[in-house]
Amino acid sequence: MKQTIPSKKRKELFDKLKKANTAFQKVYPGDRPERQAVHTVYGGANLFKHNAATSLGERALETFNIYAPDFISFGKIFNLDGINQLDPNVSPKDILLHYESLSAAERKKHPARLSYEVYHKVVKKLEKEAVEDFRIDFEDGYGNRSNEEEDGTAVDAAKEVAKGMKKKSLPPFIGIRIKPFTEEMKERGLRTLEIFLTTLVNETKGKLPDNFVVMLPKVTIPEQVSTLVSFFDILESELKLKKGVLKMELMVETTQSIMALDGTNPLYKFVKASKGRCIAMHFGTYDYTASCSITAKYQEMDHPVCDFAHHMTKVALAHTGIWLSDGATNTMPIGPNRGEKLTKAQLKENSDTVHRAWKKGYDHIRHSLWNGFYQGWDLNPAQLPMRYTAVFAFFLESYDDAVERLKTFVEKAARATLIGDVFDDAATGQGLLNYFLRALNSGAITEDEVLATGLTLDEIRGRSFKKILENRKK
Repeated sequence: MKQTIPSKKRKELFDKLKKANTAFQKVYPGDRPERQAVHTVYGGANLFKHNAATSLGERALETFNIYAPDFISFGKIFNLDGINQLDPNVSPKDILLHYESLSAAERKKHPARLSYEVYHKVVKKLEKEAVEDFRIDFEDGYGNRSNEEEDGTAVDAAKEVAKGMKKKSLPPFIGIRIKPFTEEMKERGLRTLEIFLTTLVNETKGKLPDNFVVMLPKVTIPEQVSTLVSFFDILESELKLKKGVLKMELMVETTQSIMALDGTNPLYKFVKASKGRCIAMHFGTYDYTASCSITAKYQEMDHPVCDFAHHMTKVALAHTGIWLSDGATNTMPIGPNRGEKLTKAQLKENSDTVHRAWKKGYDHIRHSLWNGFYQGWDLNPAQLPMRYTAVFAFFLESYDDAVERLKTFVEKAARATLIGDVFDDAATGQGLLNYFLRALNSGAITEDEVLATGLTLDEIRGRSFKKILENRKK
């Protein structure tokens, strides 16, 4: 059939469209394929030691064993699905013996399944990798001190990081939070960064830890970001670091970070000002709620003003490859009574306090996950059990359905028509694959459990649904 539109005109228009499409794809490349930590633990820089991750894990596991001694009591604390269907007259020991005698198919139908599976996964996580990410905090977790004291802390913290690198005791992700680049704090923020990096590089002969990042808090204008980028350039040059190796995270803590004076959302402008160095955007729950005039009693992660900020952040940065992180629950799971010779009443009060705080934090984390925020903050080792309980339960509850959906989708998509180099349904498939990648990275499921989808380990580790389909077509 003869074409109505001349070939020359067709090519001219499509070349113009290609340029626009390519520019759009550069801005929105999709989710980053690398592992994202499920949390960041913040700790005062003055307290940081090279073995902090191990010490925090030990304390978390001790707390967990005290206040959740078995999987039945554990399930009741968090009100996990199925736990209330168990016969209260049967002891936890007998339930355990019966459950472990069942086949895999029978276990799937048992009401204790979720509590049992999540409980043992949490124990394993706390034993093997309780801390995924740690931020050495020179801001709110450290406070304002004399220049001499903060200088000394920066040196000591850097030496501890170097020691951790040598002993391989650092968590998979680590970084520092400096003071903001406001007019009042910019000199101090830069000074700490300069001292810390100089000391660290001198101690390690030019090496940085894996997944090292610098957190810049209270960002309100792009110039604060671009200034830090310029200092990164200088530091890399002076310290003979690889160009571009220094990465940053930014914090959303004020209403001006969500809506600028001209009525637009400035978050992507912040990212653009980073010149490719920004990898994540974190939300500061309590500073943000305070900026909205919310009184202390109601400054919670699930407050509607936080949801608004979350959705605005998600809309502004979705598919740009920037990781998003929610904030922290500030109710600590710590009993009010201390000492060895506590009465039964005091022990019960401690237990009730910890359980309430755990359930509150669990609900907050579930709310974040429901909103599509797969990372958050923890401030105390006693919070780690509720973090992993929420994450593991969230993924395991929908595991069976997700397996069937992805398996079916792969089969259908494999027969789909390839148009140019892009599958029109690859985005949907990537979303399904991302569920398994996040669940796998967190420890909620194993590689064998991902294989139930019909994908191979190489396909899973490739982290790209588009490539899976392309390779299968070949």
